[in-house]
Parts: sequence; C-alpha cells; structure tokens
Amino acid sequence: MPRYLILALALFTLASCNTRNKEKQTPLAEVNGEVLTLEGFRSTFSDEEWNKLSPEQKKQQIEDWVNVTLLAQAADEQKLGAERSVRQRMDYAVKKIKANALIASRLASIDIGEEELFNYYRIHRSEFQSKLLEYDVQRILTKDASTADILLKRLREGYDFNTAVSEQSQEILRDKLGRMGFVAAAGKDSLFWRAAHSLKENDPGVVSIEGATYILRYTGQREGSQDANFNEYRDEIRQILLREKQKQVYEDILRQLKTQENEIYYY
Repeated sequence: MPRYLILALALFTLASCNTRNKEKQTPLAEVNGEVLTLEGFRSTFSDEEWNKLSPEQKKQQIEDWVNVTLLAQAADEQKLGAERSVRQRMDYAVKKIKANALIASRLASIDIGEEELFNYYRIHRSEFQSKLLEYDVQRILTKDASTADILLKRLREGYDFNTAVSEQSQEILRDKLGRMGFVAAAGKDSLFWRAAHSLKENDPGVVSIEGATYILRYTGQREGSQDANFNEYRDEIRQILLREKQKQVYEDILRQLKTQENEIYYY
C-alpha cells in the first residue's frame, strides 16, 4: 500500500480539542488554555490499539500529546504555520487522515471469524513452525513507562544494550547483563516468551509484564520441545488477514471511485 495511505498513521501531531464543541467533553489536560479531552485522545486509536494499551502506556501517550501541543503552540507564536511549505504538509496530512477514515469505515464492517483464521492456518500450515521457538531473552527493568520510552530511543540511537543494562536496570539481574536465558511458551517465564515472540531478533521493545515495565530483546532462538498449534498462531494469522483485507479495501475503493466521473488531470 502506498505510504500516503498508511493505516497506522500517527495522529497526535494533528489531534487537538475543539473547545467550541457543544457536546460535553472529558478534560485530560490543559496547555495554555487549550483543553485536551479524553474523546480527542481516544479518537486517535482503533479499538484494537486502545484495548492493548496499559494504563502506563496511556499515561505516556497523554504526556506525548501535551508535549506536541506545547511545541505546536510555540510554532504558532513564531507564525511557522503561515509558511507555504508547512501549509502544504498540513493540507497533505489532512487528506491522509480523511482517506484513512474512509478506509477504516469500510474495514469496521469486516469481521475475521475463527473459521477463517483456522482455514488460513490449515492451508498455510507448512509456513509455520511445527515446534514453538524458544528465545534467548535479555531485559532491562525500568522505573516507569516514560523512562523506558526515553531509554529505548537512546538504544535505537546507538546506546549499547549491555551498557544500558549495567547502568540503568533496576533489578539484580543486571549483574548478569539482564540475561534470562532461553524462555519457553509453557515455562514460568511464558509472559516474557510472548513478549519476545512479538519482536524481531536484536530489535528491543518496551513491554509491560505484571505491573513492571521492561525493555526487552532476544539475541538468539532455537526450536523448543513444545508442539505448535493453531492457538499459538491465532494473533499472527489475524494480523496477516487484516493486512490483506486492508489492501483489498484500499484497491476496491479506488477502483470504485475511478469508475465514477471524477476529473483527474496529470501535468
């Protein structure tokens, strides 16, 4: 799908409270008289994204929204919004949001049921591991979600993970460089296995497990002893099918629109 119709568009840069809205809104924060509301905050997430957010992650997202609002206000004070290049990018961003809203409205009526999920698994079973992998996990226990996000940014900018464990981790496991060893899906560290399963090798991510926030990565993998089955791949299959349906909806809408009498000229 073209980059200008990415469904996971980050909306925070444009989200703001419409104080003229007569409907009662639930305030979350106020920045120099501009009220940021729960309704505005919630509208930037799909139902699936919203349900996956932990309280700590929601708190951090609200703080990010406050920060973006503060920066945007400073830009307005310097009249940067009047610059032609800025206005053009804003206009382009608005078009992307409207286009994604149209696609999302079509996707909302599409349900991926258990039968469809299982049929995909049955047909493509050879593409999935017959045995569940085990992951060699390394972790950093952080103070909170905000600290974890800042540290993750530093890691992606080149901060050495081993050094970060030694200097930043809040648990005694730092003396072993945060290494848990290989974790399995059915073991005592199954929650860490599930978190690692959603990552790519050597690519760290922030995870919340039993009320604690970690930065996690795995540096190796091996075939375990536990047999893989449909249940272990249900979420992965759902994401595959959802991407396929997103692409199909995008193509169907464009095909439908281009059969209508739209005036399009290329110069």
